[in-house]
Amino acid sequence: MRSVTERLALFPLGTVLFPGLLLPLHLFEDRYRRLVGDLLERPEPRGFGVVGIELGHEVGEGAAHRLAEIGCVAELREVTPHPDGRYDIVTVGTRRFRVKELDRSRPYLQGEVEFLPEEPGSDPGPMAARVRRLYRVYRHRLGAAGAGPAEEDPPPDDPVALSYLVAASLILDGHDKQRLLECEDAALRLAAERDLLARENRILNVLPMIPAGQFLDGSFTAN
Repeated sequence: MRSVTERLALFPLGTVLFPGLLLPLHLFEDRYRRLVGDLLERPEPRGFGVVGIELGHEVGEGAAHRLAEIGCVAELREVTPHPDGRYDIVTVGTRRFRVKELDRSRPYLQGEVEFLPEEPGSDPGPMAARVRRLYRVYRHRLGAAGAGPAEEDPPPDDPVALSYLVAASLILDGHDKQRLLECEDAALRLAAERDLLARENRILNVLPMIPAGQFLDGSFTAN
């Protein structure tokens, strides 16, 4: 049986977006100004797909030669137009999707996508409890090193929401972030985060004074 797909405008980025997290963007290229203009003509909710760039770059001719297969919908929450046609927008990640087919014939990239379910997985409770403990240690050590907030809200109880919060908050390279986005369910994502948190905590324990500016990515804030 053929899977049901939908047509979605796509925005290649060097940043991985997760469900439930905010992503602000400054749009100046003609194609993305056109994208926002088209979205504003549609009824709410309005969104486009953010897909990671595996080969290439975000802007200019020949950008984004190869894209990740799994991405996340960015739903428009705020739009601030500028007189010269630029936009500042704030979006929030909602649903994950798998890109089935690309259409590069339009002013901006579009694709046929299949939306993915959000499952807790097999018995995520014990793994979620372990990840919460490791995450608290991680945030404490980052704060002690001046590379993170001293205090923040407690992690959510829901294993799916927890898995995405931790995935977005960890200071990792794009490959690791994409791998977390692609996990089939929360239990698998939490298991991967347990290992990553254990590794990062060991590093922070040995090298407590990491210069924050080298690692922090201010693109995301908790929704």
